[in-house]
Amino acid sequence: MIDIVMPPSEEAVEAVVLTWYKQPGETVEAHEPLLELSTDKVTMEVPAPASGVLREILKHENDPVRPGEVLGRLDPNGAGEAPAEAVSGAPADAAPTPADAGTPDRRTRLSPLVKRMLQEHDLDPAQIPGTGRGGRITHRDVKAYLERQTAEAATPPPAPAPAGPIPSRRVPHSHMRRRIADHMVESMLRTAPHVTAVFEADLSAIVHHRKRHKDAFAARGVRLTYTAYFVRAAVEALQEVPEVNSRWHDDALEIFEDMNIGVATALGREGLIVPVIHRAQLLGLFGIAARLQELTEKARAGKLLPDDVQRGTFTLTNHGVSGSLIATPIIHQPQSAILGIGKMEKRIKVREEHGRDVIDIAPRAYVTLTIDHRALDGYTANLFLSKFVEVLERWPEEKV
Repeated sequence: MIDIVMPPSEEAVEAVVLTWYKQPGETVEAHEPLLELSTDKVTMEVPAPASGVLREILKHENDPVRPGEVLGRLDPNGAGEAPAEAVSGAPADAAPTPADAGTPDRRTRLSPLVKRMLQEHDLDPAQIPGTGRGGRITHRDVKAYLERQTAEAATPPPAPAPAGPIPSRRVPHSHMRRRIADHMVESMLRTAPHVTAVFEADLSAIVHHRKRHKDAFAARGVRLTYTAYFVRAAVEALQEVPEVNSRWHDDALEIFEDMNIGVATALGREGLIVPVIHRAQLLGLFGIAARLQELTEKARAGKLLPDDVQRGTFTLTNHGVSGSLIATPIIHQPQSAILGIGKMEKRIKVREEHGRDVIDIAPRAYVTLTIDHRALDGYTANLFLSKFVEVLERWPEEKV
């Protein structure tokens, strides 16, 4: 027998079993997806370690698992033994259910969970675009399709408010939401004393630069967003103040050479995920914009790989894209700091020019740096933000 184990992870994350694609007695091919796991960061498939027959499932749906745990067992010598009933779960001449409709290729790739959801809601899989590997329909695709149908339905007129308790509904927390909650409590209340410094940045230079270069970037297939400027400016600030790119240990401060910058990405109401731009110090503005676009698209399609969210050394959250003026983000442990960018808007500021006060109107944003006060202090935070703001405000015209 060959053990099927949860793949190792750099971080000791816990996962839960979402669904098995195969059942005991079914034949599998080497590297074929066997089951799907969900961590607080990504949904990942576990492939078959060899060809053979799945003999035993040890971890079932919703069971918690950790890296290295045995999930099931595979018999590499059993290929070809399973009868048709054991492979299909039904007699060979059984009529296909609505969940099995569609092309043979799509039908064979439906997981048991997806099939059950399709049957419960009488859905045709041919109408649901798949975002899984090779175009496979995932349970998230079915859920999104149902949500779209619900949103498109006519809203009935409101009924008179009934007496008694206020009507409500309970929405069970997803595994991602529970893990985010645990991570935030651990960071804020049990691990790092948080302190936040606030600066204001004049973004006129990057606004002008983006207007001049966004079409050239688009011609090469890349969207030039303001977040790309913030990532590049953060790189230069980290080079000036490397202590911020660090991790606290009881006996030392570990300062990283590589600047692996995570960018918080919203997944609608499901929560946040932080894909990482690895070795950002080696990328210019175009390279950062291209990598940022790739990671954002993968995150929102549910296609991030475990490596895409690991080994981060510093995090940036552009919360201003949803209208927030200022925030004090919670540090993404075990990092030492997190940078927050507020909403850009035109503001009036009084400055001195040739000994006289003048009114200046410019696009500005509040920027914050929240630090782990064990590792850093206010002086270091202010030094970092001063450099970050300087880079943005003095952005060279042709810098790409």
